[in-house]
Amino acid sequence: MKATGIVRRIDDLGRVVIPKEIRRTMRIREGDPLEIYTDRDGEVIFKKYSPIGELGNFALQYAETLSKTSGYPIAITDKDNIIAVSGVSKKDLVEKKISIELEKVMDEKTTFSLKPGDSKRIPIIDGIDKYIASIVSPIISEGDSIGSVIFVSGENGETMGEVEEKLAQAASGFLGKQMEQ
Repeated sequence: MKATGIVRRIDDLGRVVIPKEIRRTMRIREGDPLEIYTDRDGEVIFKKYSPIGELGNFALQYAETLSKTSGYPIAITDKDNIIAVSGVSKKDLVEKKISIELEKVMDEKTTFSLKPGDSKRIPIIDGIDKYIASIVSPIISEGDSIGSVIFVSGENGETMGEVEEKLAQAASGFLGKQMEQ
């Protein structure tokens, strides 16, 4: 654990303000759920809650099946990290923070599909152009974007067809419904 040097007092309602700098660095937005952990030494730890993370094994199996069916690499993310991949090196992507560009696409709540000649490249991870999103279908649960299903292409940014776009939409729709149950 890393000390920040910031000290906050608890108010009369038991609330603590998380400083803006920390919220920005950790990408914590208003309304984001946080899990609270405690230990015997009196530490209280806040961790961003990932509903998609609860489906970890299930998401991995879905990614593997989708990759085998389509023949393309697949990544499944929550709002912050990549939680499952198939068809590409897991050590390159799993548990890495998603790029800001990818986060913006997810916030739009519409499917993005890279078209031939399109100059809009969406790296999956910040600062690494090795993996580009060819199709991004946000996972929507109860009206909120909570993650995405991504068809991954290499640095060249190969485009994919309508079938792959429909597969991504079906997968994200299914995962979204699973979260609502």
